[in-house]
Parts: sequence; structure tokens; C-alpha cells
Amino acid sequence: MSQNLISFQLSDDDVRTLNTLMGDVESRLTGLLALDNATRRQLTKMGDKSEAFVRQTIMVLGQTPEIVPPSLGLAEAQADLRALDQLRPLLARMQRLVERMTDSEMALGSDAMTVALEGYGLLKLSGRNKGLEGVSEALSARFSRSRRPEPAPAA
Repeated sequence: MSQNLISFQLSDDDVRTLNTLMGDVESRLTGLLALDNATRRQLTKMGDKSEAFVRQTIMVLGQTPEIVPPSLGLAEAQADLRALDQLRPLLARMQRLVERMTDSEMALGSDAMTVALEGYGLLKLSGRNKGLEGVSEALSARFSRSRRPEPAPAA
């Protein structure tokens, strides 16, 4: 008996609607940016432990504007924290959805792969006298292993 971890179907209308909705979400998040790995590594990061420090410092600076030079960018930092507070719940919800979609993708592929492996075994066993040798041979390429070149002997 084959596994069946998931039974899931989307209608063509569902796919069109979801693509339209995702386009709407993307159009509302046009201010998001994509960082390259080098930039990501170089950034000063605000982790969980640093967040209280950041929030308290920005709050105190906002309460004592006489010591804050305009070049510091306090208003932008305050806006950044507000945007962060708005973005986080959306991000958490999106991450949960992406995780479920990723798990479902894996389960769908696994269900199909399990049936294909069992079916391939049937083709090899029962397909010999039914003219399916060529198909079975072609499918066997999935299991062929390329030989690793022998390492050169040390001099």
C-alpha cells in the first residue's frame, strides 16, 4: 500500500485568484528590499538582546530632543521601529504559511515518488513479457551511478 500523506488540489480559478492576491500583497510591500550576502554579513544587527536597548535609547532620545543633533536621524529610527512592529506579525504569519506550503510540497512529492518507485518495481517484474523492457530500461537511468574516478596514487 502506497503512502498518502496529503490530498490537495487547487482549481485553475484558485491558482488565478491566489496569484492575483499575491500580486496585490507584493504591490503593497514595494518598499521591501533584498540584501546580497555581503551586505547582510556587514550590517549591524539588532538581535533579541539588543532590542530593549534600542527601544529604550530611542525613547529617551525622543524625550530629550535638545541633545539630539538633526544628523542623527532619530525620526527615521522611530519610523523604522514603527514599521518593524507592523512588519513582524505579517512576517510571522507568512513564515507559517510558507512552512506549511514547503511541507505540503515535500509530502506531495514524496507521495508521488513512493508510487513511482513501487510502479517501477512492478514494471521491472511484470513488464518483461508485455513489451515494456525499453520503458523499464529508460527509467532505470534514474538509479545509475556515475563512477568516481580513482584517486591518483601518491608519489
